[in-house]
Amino acid sequence: MMEQWPLWPSVIALAVSVGIIVIAGTPLARAADELADRTGMGEAVAGAVFLGAMTSLPGIITTATGALEGDAGFALANPVGGIALQSVWLAIADLLYRRANLEHAAASLENLLQSVILIALLGLPVIAFATPQLTVGWIHPVTVCIPILYFFGLRLLRRMHSTPMWKPTRTRETRSDESQVEYSGSIAKVWLTVGLLGALVAVTGWVIARAGLGVIAATGWSSSITGFTVTTLITSLPELIVLIAAVRSGALTLGVANIIGGNVFDVLTLTVADSFYLDGTIYTAAGDESLVLLGGTLMITAALAAGLLVRDRKGIGFEGVSIAVLYLGTIGLAIVSL
Repeated sequence: MMEQWPLWPSVIALAVSVGIIVIAGTPLARAADELADRTGMGEAVAGAVFLGAMTSLPGIITTATGALEGDAGFALANPVGGIALQSVWLAIADLLYRRANLEHAAASLENLLQSVILIALLGLPVIAFATPQLTVGWIHPVTVCIPILYFFGLRLLRRMHSTPMWKPTRTRETRSDESQVEYSGSIAKVWLTVGLLGALVAVTGWVIARAGLGVIAATGWSSSITGFTVTTLITSLPELIVLIAAVRSGALTLGVANIIGGNVFDVLTLTVADSFYLDGTIYTAAGDESLVLLGGTLMITAALAAGLLVRDRKGIGFEGVSIAVLYLGTIGLAIVSL
């Protein structure tokens, strides 16, 4: 195990990481929007696959580092906390987009399908918590099932995009997923931009992990609560920056897909966590508070899916209020369960 960083260097490293992520977020959103238009894959699929994966890189590196350091609670709480907090970002974006409710304006069957897939994926670690005796080597079989279900979900997503069987009702507030911009220059340059920015946020993720573990060691805070709140707040900043940039540019479907697609991708990080935690299955070592965090995140995702279905026209909608209340309530219950 590596020596932990002292408190103040850790705090400074977290602050610098915030600055790097804020700077990288906007050009990453623009590059992803251009890729969505020029490749013809659509904003929802691009947000789910490219943007969701890229903005999740800091969380993946943070989780892998925490698992290798042997902190099961921190490693498990970081991706779960990312899913919960990134859903809260949608409520914040609703406040910025005053024309209509964001989930209403960005009506997309792909985003709704992703929410359903996310609920199914989050159900798998619940099974793992209930069956800790099932292991293959040092990992739980659920660890293998998560990526299988994820890629099956991507297949369904592509199928829905190419041959949709349902369509959301269009209103005056609904924004189209059609490009209004004529692009010039090489698409290879766009791919290179996405790759370089992705590498930058990945390195930043390692710094966040080391700094977060340093804060835990110096303060004695709960690993699970710290992973669910403090480090997640920073590793989730790319999603927030990209979401705000997408909303301001009118790419609403891309912005919402960035959040939901990033959430779906973040469940894959649980596979990383269990694989990199070498002292047995991570679900056995994470503690009861981790199960509370997981259950609360499931409820948050269900509220988001309901909002996509009901599509309130104005304000943050019932889903925005519900997500914020559920997020704070989950943190409170986790603290009580310590």
